[in-house]
Amino acid sequence: MIPAMLAKMMSLFLLGLVRFLTGAQARWYGCPPKAEQRIYFANHQSHADLVLIWAALPEELRSITRPIAARDYWTKTPFRQWITTAVFNAVYVERQGPAQTAKAEPAPAAVPAPALDALAAAVAEADQAAAGGPDPAPDPVPEPTPEALRAALSPDDPLVPLVRALESGDSIVIFPEGTRGHGEEPQPFKSGLYRLAQMFPQVVLVPTWIHNVQRVMPKGEYVPVPILCSVTFGAPVALEDGEERRPFLDRARRAVIALREV
Repeated sequence: MIPAMLAKMMSLFLLGLVRFLTGAQARWYGCPPKAEQRIYFANHQSHADLVLIWAALPEELRSITRPIAARDYWTKTPFRQWITTAVFNAVYVERQGPAQTAKAEPAPAAVPAPALDALAAAVAEADQAAAGGPDPAPDPVPEPTPEALRAALSPDDPLVPLVRALESGDSIVIFPEGTRGHGEEPQPFKSGLYRLAQMFPQVVLVPTWIHNVQRVMPKGEYVPVPILCSVTFGAPVALEDGEERRPFLDRARRAVIALREV
């Protein structure tokens, strides 16, 4: 009972502090603040990004939305870990995925000459049999289902914590750049957003632009500076049938950048 009360009190304190320092203005441009399962994907310039989005959401959405948090940073001290766990209900992620070990392919075995002759004869015979008409079209390879894609995840895949949160019905906040950027525009998006869109086609993807938060808590600083900030939520995007990874990620990135001028 007492831990729950402490978490509630800290939540109210942080909400007031963040709104005092930043204003935490939420601008809903293209979608309303609706209680449906969503993936909010945003530009990333500060560790305070997740705090600002959390504070900008209305209470009914804040209670069902879990921001991602870099495990190495947000578990560095017991207090940070308690805040992200008890107050933000964050999903911890590893900033670097597990190293992939390349395996050398075995050299193909030598094929005896008689076997090659027999193979050539078989190919020639097949060509003659097919001379009267076109080759039959190969059967199309079915696309894997979202359930199959989730089942195929390896236990050490960095997306596993996000998949588990979405499977439980939560909304999440992610930063597709994968790391904080320092330019005016976000860095190219990594593949995680695309894979989540494949695995959860029913979840609404909402582009989000965070404005000015990097000036509140610049990198290397520990004392926040009062600066008016805002979070703009844009019109949802969706993965189209047959859309490939890079075109989708570039389109999603452009949807985030477009909100900067709104």
